[in-house]
Amino acid sequence: MKQPIRLKTISEFHQFRGLPKPEHPLISVIDYSTISHDPDIKELSWILDFYSISIKRTSNAKIKYGQLEYDFDEGVMFFMAPGQVFGVTLDPDTSLQTKHTGWILLIHPDFFWNTSLAKNIKHYEYFDYSVKEALFLSEKEEDVVKNVVQNIQNEYHSNIDQFSQNIIISQIETLLNYAERFYQRQFITRKISNHKILDSLEKLLNDYFNNEDLITKGLPSVQFVADQLNVSASYLTGLLKVLTGQSTQQHIHEKLIKKAKEKLSTTQLSVSEIAYELGFEHPQSFSKLFKNKTKVSPLEFRQSFN
Repeated sequence: MKQPIRLKTISEFHQFRGLPKPEHPLISVIDYSTISHDPDIKELSWILDFYSISIKRTSNAKIKYGQLEYDFDEGVMFFMAPGQVFGVTLDPDTSLQTKHTGWILLIHPDFFWNTSLAKNIKHYEYFDYSVKEALFLSEKEEDVVKNVVQNIQNEYHSNIDQFSQNIIISQIETLLNYAERFYQRQFITRKISNHKILDSLEKLLNDYFNNEDLITKGLPSVQFVADQLNVSASYLTGLLKVLTGQSTQQHIHEKLIKKAKEKLSTTQLSVSEIAYELGFEHPQSFSKLFKNKTKVSPLEFRQSFN
């Protein structure tokens, strides 16, 4: 992938994509079919300094995001926060003309100043998901979000007055809340792929804690686990909370405590030695975590077997 192109304003995005000047400098709804595409460019990446929410369909082409390849015949929704790198690789074997449909909503952070979303937008974790963890919408769900986006567009198309920003902000919040609901639905309904992630997580943690090199490697971080499973850390935690009620960190701790109980009940190693073998630099940290999770100290647990 070539060096990403950085676009600082929505006006720059319009110019870059061959579009007319935006009607509002801080917010814009764009029809994907109006965006110009150079057929000779098969690889492109950019960084936006503003938020991007979109639904995109692409016919006659496979598009690669990250390490995965997607067919965009169905409605796929993406959320990007400012500063994220977005890369597209078109299938070089595509002989037919590529057609794009859908829409993209661009919102500059300045639009949120002095509104509820200035702080609250950080609570929508899906802006931190990588693009390969897109939201797949049903036809009914797509109609719902399309109507909200049309309301946003209609509002900034009309004469701007003292109510305009608050009305648009409330519509954006509605859109984000619907997306939150639809992601929760996706966690539940995409059972096959999600259960594969759970199986892979179980194997990953078992292998990690059974490795003799744990002393030098230390405890696995949430980011390490997510990287190994090829998902973002926030997506993994969101998925696990819906499917199991526990975060990624809780799963790591659960596996750690299970291994600690095994060592306490089947070996003569001291608590300090067990803590060291499990990747803790300080035995006190291990003992504190163990008691927090089990309500007894490591020594009290060991004595219960005598």
